[in-house]
Amino acid sequence: MPSTETLAQLSDNLVYSAIAVYVLAMLAYAALSARRTAGVGDTGAAPAERAVAVATGASRVPSSDGSSRGQVEDGSAAGPATGSDGDRLAAIAAALTILGFGLHLLGVLARGLAAGRAPWGNMYEFAVVAALTATGAFLVFLRREPVRALGVWITALVVLTLGLAVTVLYTPAGALVPVLNTYWLVIHVAAAITAGGVFTVSFVATALYRVKLRAERAARESRRYAGHLPSSDALNRVSHTAVLFAFRIWTFAVIAGAIWAENSWGRYWGWDPKETWAFITWVMYAAYLHAEATAGWRGTKASWFSLLGYAAFIFNFFGVNMWITGLHSYAGL
Repeated sequence: MPSTETLAQLSDNLVYSAIAVYVLAMLAYAALSARRTAGVGDTGAAPAERAVAVATGASRVPSSDGSSRGQVEDGSAAGPATGSDGDRLAAIAAALTILGFGLHLLGVLARGLAAGRAPWGNMYEFAVVAALTATGAFLVFLRREPVRALGVWITALVVLTLGLAVTVLYTPAGALVPVLNTYWLVIHVAAAITAGGVFTVSFVATALYRVKLRAERAARESRRYAGHLPSSDALNRVSHTAVLFAFRIWTFAVIAGAIWAENSWGRYWGWDPKETWAFITWVMYAAYLHAEATAGWRGTKASWFSLLGYAAFIFNFFGVNMWITGLHSYAGL
């Protein structure tokens, strides 16, 4: 069995390798977006568009004028950039994302072996594992939904998170403080991390939904970035599906945290800063789901609650942990 130091170093090297591969994937997704944006609106695009639709099995999304010349359902805009070269570039981007995810996963496993515990006991480990779950959620959606256009933003957020983790948040592998050395760490924090990763996919889909909807309403998307995005309905569906899944897990995380608090501090709820912001996050996403089920609120108005929910989640992780003192401060960085 390798020593703790060897495993810790292996974990660090794997995370750095994953960052490098994610950067390559991000560049591939960016190049794919650039090619498709440049090809949007080309008057000779119909044959190429039909070829891509046949090759990918994608369905047609009507354009703003009611015709079927606009997009294919997977977000591929009409134009020569969506031909075989574009498909090859998309395959490379997806393959790099999968490779990065594999290296990332091995890095997390090595970290857990080095520490002799679940690898999410401090901010560094939480950030690394949250980035892993965000990538995993994106890859799951990639097989089921038209989310390829989200790739550049998902990988950019993952690279940013891992970059902050290895530079600002890094903590050597080691034992936990006694209050964290419990099975509740595995249950509560694992649920929070999983929900956070899926919320990240929802955040990106919601942001792009607003970009796409604005372009559709202004009827000026033909030669802009929005032209190669999936339809606003498809993006809203991805966001809603992600929140429906993650909200249940976040609810469980809050309940599990309350039970852990009663075991540790003798009370279920005390409005500690982290508890408060976890509750604000829950309220924002609950409001989003309610708005999506309410006539007159679904769509644009509801999307604001989704964005606010993610902002509350991010502040709960970075702001509360780094700048606000509370009962959860013992975890440090």
